[in-house]
Amino acid sequence: MIRFIKVEDLLEIRNEVLREGKLTLDECRFPTDKLTGAFHLGYYKDEQLLCIASFHPQNYEGFTGTGYQLRGMATLENYRGQGIGNQLLNFAIVYLREQKIDYLWCNARKKALPFYLNMGFEVISAEFEVPVIGPHYVLYVRIQ
Repeated sequence: MIRFIKVEDLLEIRNEVLREGKLTLDECRFPTDKLTGAFHLGYYKDEQLLCIASFHPQNYEGFTGTGYQLRGMATLENYRGQGIGNQLLNFAIVYLREQKIDYLWCNARKKALPFYLNMGFEVISAEFEVPVIGPHYVLYVRIQ
């Protein structure tokens, strides 16, 4: 089941999956978490949170229309490859379409590239390095 959740609900998974458990939960907060229009989604199975993602209004330079950025998408390791992330991201895209958002973009880790390409995203940047985290690409999908 996919639910809208509070940022406090997702910090543990954000730390475990995206920061290898090396940070405090407060250090896993993004400055964009509390922006007006920001929302967070969680995929639950039997009341256990398995997958998370955060979304906030943010246009991408050079693109027209209203954009949102996806940040911090993460699925617990034992539940990857089961379509959970796909379901959560599809839910978000349908919701954003209803909100009249034109496109969604993200900075995706190189190892997650196949997931996003299978979801219809396009690569719109050269590979770049995020210090301590590794290689990334900017990806984009048109919603409207």
